[in-house]
Amino acid sequence: MTNHPKFSDFAVGETKLDGEKVKLKDILNQEILVTGHAIHRSKFKDENYLTLQFEKDNERKVVFTGSCVLMDQIEKYADKIPFFATIRDFGKYYAFT
Repeated sequence: MTNHPKFSDFAVGETKLDGEKVKLKDILNQEILVTGHAIHRSKFKDENYLTLQFEKDNERKVVFTGSCVLMDQIEKYADKIPFFATIRDFGKYYAFT
């Protein structure tokens, strides 16, 4: 008899990012611990948006943003998660520092 794998053995599902929803402006210039992320296509605009999961003061939170710079940075350094970062407003864009 052939030993067949179970779907759950090889299927990598996307885990839901949970936490209290906050606005990006409320966490600017504050150190956060980035714990997860997801990039999705917006239902309203023909653009992507970033869901960023993080911890601040030992509480899990999420923030949503369309910042292309943040999306590029998180994709480039996703293998480093979890990491501490500060999001700064550089006028025309937001970025991790």
